[in-house]
Amino acid sequence: MKLNFFKKYLFVEAIGLLMLFGYLVDFASIPEKQGPRYAKDPLLEEADFEPIFNGKDLSDWEYDPVYWSAKDGAIVGEVTPETLLKSNTFIIWKGGEVGDFELKLDYWITEVGNSGVQYRSDRFTEVPYALRGYQADIDAANRYTGQNYEERKRTTLAYRGQKTEITSQPDGMTVREYVERNAWKGLHVTEELGDREELGKLIKPGEWNSIHLVVKGNVMKHYVNGTLMSEVHDDDEKNRMLKGLLGMQVHVGPPMTVKFKDIQLKKL
Repeated sequence: MKLNFFKKYLFVEAIGLLMLFGYLVDFASIPEKQGPRYAKDPLLEEADFEPIFNGKDLSDWEYDPVYWSAKDGAIVGEVTPETLLKSNTFIIWKGGEVGDFELKLDYWITEVGNSGVQYRSDRFTEVPYALRGYQADIDAANRYTGQNYEERKRTTLAYRGQKTEITSQPDGMTVREYVERNAWKGLHVTEELGDREELGKLIKPGEWNSIHLVVKGNVMKHYVNGTLMSEVHDDDEKNRMLKGLLGMQVHVGPPMTVKFKDIQLKKL
């Protein structure tokens, strides 16, 4: 009796192992199970990012020392009553031009202030330490934070909450002639990503917030605190930039302070 029971036990175990083996083979044969959703390791993904600020000094950056310094592990941009700006000033990464990339950083800004993360930009040589190009906008009032604003060029390319397609100005017309109310006339909204004010509530005033830029080809996505705030598809072959310099901005205006830390870059 005991022997028969033992034989039945072995038989059941063998059937179970065969069923498990078959399930694993079947699982591996399904193409969608082999995709990024299952294969990506978050630790490996993060390992692809490299710091571009050493947390100690600004040796890897070009800047005006009147307005920029390194303090407590952060890059600090500061305007005082004695150092009011006549033109926006930037701290520029010395690592050269970047094309397709992801950039992650944390920022903090005072109650009154205006700043931004500049990318795929060239130098505006008429002013010292000035850049011209795409910007992930930051402002203390959170009216514009997360939008895509092109500094000294086509101005607003997507307000917060918008996915846009950008087209060129008509032949014979200059860039400035195709700007109206601080926005590009070739801005076409293709999708609403969310209500602008509701998205703004995800940004924490007076606290550290995170920015994540995903820039590939002619597509630029701005995330703040993990939420997509704007997405631009730049089809304007006359004016778009596919590579350029990285930097951060201190804007003309009243005294203010902005800080940036944990600045991580991944080239794609």
